Amino acid sequence: MKNLQSTTTLANGVEMPWFGLGVFKVEDGQEVINSVKAAIKAGYKSIDTAKIYENEEGVGQAIKESGVAREELFITTKVWNADQGYESTLEAFETSLNKLGLDYLDLYLIHWPVEGKYKDTWRALEKLYKDGKVRAIGVSNFHIHHLEDLLADAEVKPMVNQVELHPLLTQVELREYCKEQGIQIEAWSPLAQGELLDNEVLKEIADKHGKSTAQIILRWDLQNEIVTIPKSIKEHRIIENATIFDFELSSEEVEKINALNQNHRVGPDPDNFDF
Repeated sequence: MKNLQSTTTLANGVEMPWFGLGVFKVEDGQEVINSVKAAIKAGYKSIDTAKIYENEEGVGQAIKESGVAREELFITTKVWNADQGYESTLEAFETSLNKLGLDYLDLYLIHWPVEGKYKDTWRALEKLYKDGKVRAIGVSNFHIHHLEDLLADAEVKPMVNQVELHPLLTQVELREYCKEQGIQIEAWSPLAQGELLDNEVLKEIADKHGKSTAQIILRWDLQNEIVTIPKSIKEHRIIENATIFDFELSSEEVEKINALNQNHRVGPDPDNFDF
């Protein structure tokens, strides 16, 4: 992990950047276009969106305007809960692809484990993968029991599991399970939607390194082999978030951050989410 272009190799050999831009709650139109263009200009290769974010068109426009070759970028989107099921997922994929203005996706994820539907949804993702329309497929917000249930029938194993993960919710058991299964863990809301930015332990470590608390958390992700996708709409923050390759946390500092865990979520629990 030497720089912003450093990648992890997924189980199928596809290279996925360790670091990217998330665009949850970024408004479609100029806001998301500016945000994505600023990230690509700063050297980001990975952009993560979803149907439910309602900004796929803006992301696609930014990709077009960026001047960077499509094959140099890693674009992720997700199938929303209302679209889950076999045929409806295939249709939702085509809609997302058209909105993004792309010929293929790098990663397509099931957004949430909708009970009674996610297995049929996964079959659709397997078809898209086998047809070469997406380079890698995965899931989001899956607990261990969801993954075990999915793997019982899956022909293709998920390559990624994107979950809420930050120092207040370290997800150690899930991370270990995914590692054993060859599934790459990815963190959404890595900064706990700002709840961690004034944490005294993190501030002390940040002061020692001459960094922000956000940079400390994102560096902690990387050193724990967690793909991370912080969101920002401010260019200076987008650049600052990615300036984490010029220092390293000591093992003691990593342990101090690990110890902040409270199993505290800022988002819904996948087992108690009103789908």
